[in-house]
Amino acid sequence: MEQILAEQSLQSCTDNTRSLLNQITQDILQKGYSIQTNALPNELADMLHFHITQMPNEKFNEAGIGRELNQQVNEKVRNDEIAWINGESPAGASWLNWTTDIQTFLNRRLFLGLFSFESHFAVYEKGHFYKRHLDAFKGDTNRVLSLVTYLNKDWQPGDGGELVIYRDENDTQGIKVEPKFGTVVIFLSEEFEHEVLPANTQRLSIAGWFRVNNSIANNIDPPR
Repeated sequence: MEQILAEQSLQSCTDNTRSLLNQITQDILQKGYSIQTNALPNELADMLHFHITQMPNEKFNEAGIGRELNQQVNEKVRNDEIAWINGESPAGASWLNWTTDIQTFLNRRLFLGLFSFESHFAVYEKGHFYKRHLDAFKGDTNRVLSLVTYLNKDWQPGDGGELVIYRDENDTQGIKVEPKFGTVVIFLSEEFEHEVLPANTQRLSIAGWFRVNNSIANNIDPPR
């Protein structure tokens, strides 16, 4: 039933969304990453921006590194604050519907076997950063694709907080992405180290991951 609903949603996509998904698909095939400016639909971007700016501080927690029992806070590596998106708000539900269209389209075109999606709001205050890292270790195939989108309406050069994607472990320059409102970045989680440079003003974003199903016996991974 979920797959049928996803297919129906995809069929109702606008021409702009379908064109965007085609471009993302080609980029992933050719380069392993895709950087799309003004890609987030305007209405959705405005909803998400309003929601994140109205969320009370107690909804956010200091971000950690690692997963589940191995997770720990390390402010020398990252010091942003996050709030997981569960779809309970209209903005969160609309965001998850949009990313479901991406998941369905990429599965159809690239046969990736993407099973689920998880994401959180991320707030970087002035001086906050995230050091160079991978979202998934080689062979640890739960996170397949990483997705980032930006909700900074008034970002200006000099505000900092750029995402830097490194092509390989020997790359010291990287590809710098300005965190402008509506920009969407997708890349292979195991392949590209990346970092967030120190922000010079508050920086708003969403980070998410498309995952495959690594369920073993009664252990469901990813959880649904």
